Amino acid sequence: LYFRYLALLAKYPVAVKAITSAILTLIGDLICQLVIDKVQTPDLKRTFLFTLLGFVLVGPTLHSWYLYLSKLVTLPGTSGALLRLVLDQFLFSPIFIGVFLSTLVTLEGKPSQVVPKLKQEWFSAVLANWQLWIPFQFLNFRFVPQQFQVLAANFVALVWNVILSFKAHKEVLPK
Repeated sequence: LYFRYLALLAKYPVAVKAITSAILTLIGDLICQLVIDKVQTPDLKRTFLFTLLGFVLVGPTLHSWYLYLSKLVTLPGTSGALLRLVLDQFLFSPIFIGVFLSTLVTLEGKPSQVVPKLKQEWFSAVLANWQLWIPFQFLNFRFVPQQFQVLAANFVALVWNVILSFKAHKEVLPK
């Protein structure tokens, strides 16, 4: 199975990463609903939209970003990994989290809630992102070959998707 995945990844990198991200966002949202929110019956529309964003936004965007980052920062070793980490976590991630939350809230039919959602959840989501991803991404950028970085990140993404689903679906509190 592993070698089949690698062969497909080499032949169809964007599609494989999109499908992998979709599966992980689906699982992450279901874990959030069943374990954290403790719902009896999962909200399938919510899961579908979260999964759709994993497929059309997360996988393809991360594929392109990691590819661009590896071409932009060609320094080898620790200094290259640190520079990629800084660009990834302090430039890309805050913007991407905002885009993800805004797009999800809009797809869920609540475009008027985008600004209040961002005001309430964006900064804490970025902080949670940094706590989880900074240590991992340093290791990822330092030791994992570029073509496997999205795959490696997908394992940690399962945890991140649970956190992001929780933050994305918290009710916006009135001011």
